[in-house]
This record gives sequence, structure tokens and C-alpha cells, in this order.
Amino acid sequence: MSPTPGVHSLEGFSMIGPGMYLRDNHEQGQDSDTTSPNVILIFGWMGAQLGHLRNYTNTYAKLYPNASQIVVRCSPGVVWSTLSTIQRRLVPVIDALKALHCLPSSESSLERRRPRVLSHVFSNGGCLQMTCLGHMLQQRYGSASTQWSFTSALVLDSCPTTVDLNTLKLAFSVLFQNPIVRHVVLTFISTVYFIRFCLSLLVGKQMMLISHTHIDMWNPRVLPWMGVHTPRLYLFSRKDKSSPWKEIVHHAKTAKEGGMDVRCELFEESEHVAHMRVEPERYWSSIQDVWVLAISKEKDEKRLSQTLPAQHSPSRSFL
Repeated sequence: MSPTPGVHSLEGFSMIGPGMYLRDNHEQGQDSDTTSPNVILIFGWMGAQLGHLRNYTNTYAKLYPNASQIVVRCSPGVVWSTLSTIQRRLVPVIDALKALHCLPSSESSLERRRPRVLSHVFSNGGCLQMTCLGHMLQQRYGSASTQWSFTSALVLDSCPTTVDLNTLKLAFSVLFQNPIVRHVVLTFISTVYFIRFCLSLLVGKQMMLISHTHIDMWNPRVLPWMGVHTPRLYLFSRKDKSSPWKEIVHHAKTAKEGGMDVRCELFEESEHVAHMRVEPERYWSSIQDVWVLAISKEKDEKRLSQTLPAQHSPSRSFL
């Protein structure tokens, strides 16, 4: 997708850190709204322009006007960054989640209401940042995070897949239109990848975090408030050259075999992270459906806690 010129901010958002934005609506009628997300957490794809991300934030504002939104952009440099570098960059996201009462700032801060969080991640770059945030939260809160009771859903757009040199070169070639610049960048990427690969063999440790992101995404608790109960929606296309659809189907099937609640939407004509642009009604309808499912699970849990023993209704899957 080509850059959108002239867009340097997100309307209604404040910048909370480099490449991170917050729309704070937590005082606007959330106590009376019992079906919408409290927070929508968006992890953009590598090189996504604000103009592109605005198409998603604007629609979310229409669908769930009371929801706060946190947007995390993904710069190309994140591919080579260390875990500590990415996590330092993500500190404002944790601060925002605390301010929105989605993380405990005191022992009783999560007792007032059950947080409802819809996470939307784009491509492998978005997955990398989300998994790093998950590791960070688990380090900070430890075993206490396993007791969190959130209503949540996860939307995966054009991800996750395995990442190798060819995948990286294809992703970066889209970002640079000038053929001379593109050649220089791709040569640099090949060199750095080779060096990192050799270092990985020498030290016995993976030197490129993004290479294992698809494995991390099989963790039901990729973010601490998620679990096998969290419905996952995979959105992908046959025409996507950057994220092969068969790899995403394999990831979804493996997740389902691990007990996770999985749904899939296979598009036919859209390119990488362009499914919403090609079929917007189907795209947003799928997301609304998976959120309705998350809310229904919350209601089932409440009924179960009030009238034991009870039986869970069977879950659907499109796989």
C-alpha cells in the first residue's frame, strides 16, 4: 500500500509515545454500555501510514463510540530490534492500559468492573509487537495475571506466518518504490539477515525475534487476559503474496487443535492488509460477530457462576 500524504496525526487521538496514539473515552458512558469493548488495541503493520490506520480507527469509533482506542505503529526498524528495545518503546501502552483501568494500579483497581478488550493485529510486524507486550506484562505482573477476568477477542489480519529472508525482502520491497533505493535496502537486509543468522548459530539463540512470532502466537495467553476461551478471527486472502493463506490456515487449525476458539474469513481478491478496503461490509461484519461471541461467553460465565452446575453451549468454528 502506498503512503498517504499529508496525514501526520489521528483525529481525536493524543500521542502517548513515538508511533503510539490514544483516544481516551473511558469517562464517556462506559458504565452504562455493557456490550461494547472498553478498549480497542490496534497493532499496525510494518510501515503502515496514519492515513491507512485512520480507516480502521474511524470505523471502530462508529461501531463502538464509547470505546477507547490505543494504536501502535510498526516502524521497519522493529524487525532488527532487541526485545528490550521494543519493550521500552511499549511502556506508554502499559501506562495507557492502567489509566483505562485494564491493568491493576492497585489491588482493587480491577474489581470495579470486568474489562472488555478487543485486540486487532496486522501482519507479522503487528504480531511481533503484541507478543513483546505480552511478555512484558507477564514479567511485570507474574502469576497474578493468570487471575485476570477479561472479556476479550483477537482479530488477526494477514497473519501470522513464518518469516524468512524472502518474506522480509518482499515486505520491504513494497515500502520503497524507487528501484535504486529498493536495491540498496534489499542488499542491506540480506547482509544483516546473514549476519544475524550466523550469530544465532554461534550463540545458540535466535537473534531475530520476528522469526519466532508465529510460534508465540499459538500461546492462548499471548496477552495475559486472553485464554483458550478468547475467540480468534483470522482474516486472510488467496492473493496475499506476503502472508500465504495456506500458512495462516495451518496456524488457525493448529490453534483450534490446541483448544482455542477459531474462526476464519478467506478473501479471494484482496492483497496484503487490504481485505477491509476490498470487502468492507464483510470485513467489519466478521469483526462484529466475533465480538458478539466474546460478549455471549461473558454472559454464559455469569450464568454459570450463578446457577451451578450448568452446561456450556457448543462453540462454532468455520474451519
